[in-house]
Amino acid sequence: MSDTSSTNTASEPPVVVGVDGSEHSLRALEWALGAAESLGTPLVVAHVRSDALQLGAARIASLGTDPELPDTVLKAVRTVVEEGGHSVPVRYASLDGSVTDALPAAARGGRLLVTGSRGHGGFASLLLGSTSRTLAMTAPCPLVVVPHEARAAALEGGAEAGRVLLGLHPEETPDEVVDFAFEAAHRRGVPLEAVTALRLPPQPGALLAAPSPALQVPPPLPLADDGAELVREAEREQEERLRPFAARWPGVGLVPVVAPGDAAGRLVEGSRDAGLLVVGRHHRHHLGSLLIGSVAHAVLHHAHCPVAVVPAASSGAGAGPEA
Repeated sequence: MSDTSSTNTASEPPVVVGVDGSEHSLRALEWALGAAESLGTPLVVAHVRSDALQLGAARIASLGTDPELPDTVLKAVRTVVEEGGHSVPVRYASLDGSVTDALPAAARGGRLLVTGSRGHGGFASLLLGSTSRTLAMTAPCPLVVVPHEARAAALEGGAEAGRVLLGLHPEETPDEVVDFAFEAAHRRGVPLEAVTALRLPPQPGALLAAPSPALQVPPPLPLADDGAELVREAEREQEERLRPFAARWPGVGLVPVVAPGDAAGRLVEGSRDAGLLVVGRHHRHHLGSLLIGSVAHAVLHHAHCPVAVVPAASSGAGAGPEA
């Protein structure tokens, strides 16, 4: 790995952003700059060099010559950062290896790893295939995926506008995920909406309807008595789960929501006017392998705002919310 530095970095854990020169990665870069400035941490701008450039450097090195191959992507990105007039300390890292190995390694000990939703080169399959799934499962700190312009919601007030939206399962969501969401809302000065969705048993005599489109939130139906009791019980569980965090962050306006329906669909719909969507990362398969949860997988593909996928502390991840 070769580095160039625009300034000496502070000792704080950095925000790390992966870039490849595409417009999508430049959106992620802008978001990461704002997060680093708000958190008071340095920024590491990381680019995984193309396979051809890595191969060329290796061939030159095999001849006993120190390869001097400039990273044109980082050079262009550096110009963008400097022209933006940001004051945050920035380090530029040119990485070798695969995207799914090099970026998590660069983010080890970091506050956040930030990527765009699509790109070219190493990011071609981000959010579309194995690359996104692997990063979401293996990043050593919270992963924030910034949507491309065509999918992003237009919020008045810019990137810092919009509430924080938390997907909460009272029994399964780790503390680190909830704390991340509360601190993110605190730093932004916006409300936190905690959404708990539950599936109700079908009502007797209910007619079968045609399947809804993917991720469409079905219209609410009148609840049977047992369904209403299930909702009340879920509200009690959610209130109990959130109580210690609300006490820890008294300045955060908490909006608890419990409703029947599909969790992913409600979160995707809510992301249209949210500034950040926070979900837990994965669950453990019965065979011991780590899998990204179905809700996290769905919102990564369809959300209209940046998505933070937060691992539990047992995953060996760093802590720290976005700005």
